[in-house]
Amino acid sequence: MARLMATATCTAFSGVLEATGERVGQRVLLERVGFLAELSRELTGALVAARWDEDSFDVLAAGVDGQGQALPSKGWMALRRLNWPQDVVLPAGVYVPDRVRRGAQEYAARTLRLALHRRSIVAAVLAAWPADPRRRTVAEWTALRAVLPAGVTGAEIRNRTRQIRAHVAEHGQLPAGLCALEGPPQVAGQVLLAAMDRQQVTLTRVDAATARLRVKLPLRAAPATGRDWAWHMLDIRLPGTVAPDAVLHTPTLRPTPAGRIAVDLPHSRPTPATKPTGHRGAVGFDWGVNTLLTGTLGRLAGKGQTSRVVTDGRPLVFDATVISTALHRLRGVRERLAAKRDHYRALADGLGSPPHLAWGGHLERARALQAEHVRVCARIRQLNAALARAAARWAVDQAAALGASVIYLEDLATLEARGHRKGNARLSGQVRGAVAEAIRHLGAKAGITVVTVPARGTSKLCPGCLTTLTHHPAPDRLGERGWKWAHCTGCGLSMDRDHAAARRIVSRGLLAQTHTTTDRTTGTRTIRTTIEGTVTMVRRPKKTTRRLRRQRHAQTAPPRPRGPKTTPGKGRPTPARPSPRHAATGPGPGPGHTTSRRTPDVRTVPATTPTPGAVQRPAGHDTTTPAATPGPVPGHGVPAPHRTEEDLPRSGRVRLSRRTCRRRTRAAQRTGFHHLHATEVHPLTPRFGPPDGNRTRPRRARKAWKPQAHTEF
Repeated sequence: MARLMATATCTAFSGVLEATGERVGQRVLLERVGFLAELSRELTGALVAARWDEDSFDVLAAGVDGQGQALPSKGWMALRRLNWPQDVVLPAGVYVPDRVRRGAQEYAARTLRLALHRRSIVAAVLAAWPADPRRRTVAEWTALRAVLPAGVTGAEIRNRTRQIRAHVAEHGQLPAGLCALEGPPQVAGQVLLAAMDRQQVTLTRVDAATARLRVKLPLRAAPATGRDWAWHMLDIRLPGTVAPDAVLHTPTLRPTPAGRIAVDLPHSRPTPATKPTGHRGAVGFDWGVNTLLTGTLGRLAGKGQTSRVVTDGRPLVFDATVISTALHRLRGVRERLAAKRDHYRALADGLGSPPHLAWGGHLERARALQAEHVRVCARIRQLNAALARAAARWAVDQAAALGASVIYLEDLATLEARGHRKGNARLSGQVRGAVAEAIRHLGAKAGITVVTVPARGTSKLCPGCLTTLTHHPAPDRLGERGWKWAHCTGCGLSMDRDHAAARRIVSRGLLAQTHTTTDRTTGTRTIRTTIEGTVTMVRRPKKTTRRLRRQRHAQTAPPRPRGPKTTPGKGRPTPARPSPRHAATGPGPGPGHTTSRRTPDVRTVPATTPTPGAVQRPAGHDTTTPAATPGPVPGHGVPAPHRTEEDLPRSGRVRLSRRTCRRRTRAAQRTGFHHLHATEVHPLTPRFGPPDGNRTRPRRARKAWKPQAHTEF
């Protein structure tokens, strides 16, 4: 068994003063938490700014103090061993307990240690600076890889190279290090309660859905003595994602701009340990622009040199076209708002110092645009988070239902858009990193391994014969060059480009699973060795024929009594429905005309009598009926005019009115988006797949399996 760590964001609405029992409302509690967060931010920011230099980074990277002893892993203790907090002095007359200082020092130590990784990459890039930064030669790449730290991706190298190029273009020379490229980072207003002990904070679990946080908060913005600090009891409502058997850890407090107290609550729970190798069934997913995830199921047949990957050919599609379009539109709005805001700020700066007639107007417009920019950014973050959770939940559900023990994804480090095309811009703006992290988290809960494979060339070769594919706009336009559809001239394969890439991904993962490496710090699993192999299309077992189904039903059905069928209390037979062939009159079709039973009964609507001078209207348009009263459109929780609230169906599939453009489907209800189209999760029957030693499978399925011919999947 392993332990899975996660963080649930809760909200503290009110509290109680422990000494007096006085109830503290949300507004007062938010103010006091803000006092504590501001004190912590000032202490952390001053400490980071005081130690943002190359000499301090050298001491911290060495990992030893002045006496040659190794620095402890706890950040606040390491900084105190180096005597760095002595440089930070609070304003006169402000009293802050030692435990609050400890939390601020822990935050500063984490910030400085994170900067060490960026500093090592920048130093390596500067040491092996190429003659042409836009294109390195093979020898220059070899020299750069020799001095880079382990685990650095190509995207990080390109990002730091662009940063150094911008500095050279502005100053005309290479920077001396990270401190010349970047200034001290901004510190958020949050309180790391995990660095404090019981003298400042305690956390207890009341029941399965409630936890109680006991924390000491300041009563004033600038507390002068210890009497300006008081114990507060905060009841936290735990979300459903926190299991009853989860172990709660000390949280982090932070006031949000929306006016609420966010409590980031870490919790851990035991989960089954996943294995990196030994997988026979897997699901591979390919990243796309509009179709966020396209997957396929693959199984490893055979052993050793004769092993190969087979698939049933069913595509698994998570189509987020509408959500992706909305996100792309919001990003464009965000960029335009930022451009206008910067324009008005530049106009105000060009007028000089105030007072000026137009100076206040420009700054007022800039403030309004900044507020709208913040709202658009929040909307983008919310959509990205919701889309990432929905996609991850869908992917893990598909793998669990199909009986796969591993999920293979493309390595995000090798996926970076180049150029200035719109498709590349939209691809770079996807929430792939958040989706990958969510899939790892949910997969660990379900006992499913998540591994990344190399992405280079997955859409280039045919999964059936490894021949170079040609890409076209559609299957009926193979004479044109395009992007969406893949066609193979060798074996005749013709399918969606992302579906073909998903087959190649699952093949690379299953064939190279012995080369899986696990990062000890993060626990992520990666395959960096590429082993190419074909994917064979196999058929499923045939369904039972209608004759066998009727025969089995006749054998299992109860015996039917002899004699004519009679119904108690019924004195005459049921009259037959008159056929339209014999109907001489009536609203239906005329005599001699036969229609299908599925054809709806169409009745003509007489036209209204036109008024003199009015235009003749076609039948069915009633001009005398008054227009509908203004109000909400039926649907989305509003009943139609001809249906009351009680008449609405109680099931999950609610039929909306005709005027509503949206129709909820099972996939939309599962993912939470109305305009989202995803393949439904269908668990496989025991007859689907090769025998795995389970004797509970039907005897017919065991006899039908032929390992030599591989006729089933």
